[in-house]
Amino acid sequence: MVRISHWRKKCIGCNACVEAAPMRWRISRKDGKSVLVGGVEKKGVFLLKTEETHSDSLALKNCPVRIIRMERVNG
Repeated sequence: MVRISHWRKKCIGCNACVEAAPMRWRISRKDGKSVLVGGVEKKGVFLLKTEETHSDSLALKNCPVRIIRMERVNG
């Protein structure tokens, strides 16, 4: 399992994460920033515990402002 962290406040809305992993990310119609689908906000950071996929790694790698993190966690 991995925990995906997303600092949404710093998002520039480039859509790179959505293109890499459309099942995990979407762009908000309200402010044009990306949203981590199923993410829960804690102190301005959105967190999601899930199984890692190749597209998750691509989203992390493609983010030009480096606001997506992934770390391995136990169940």
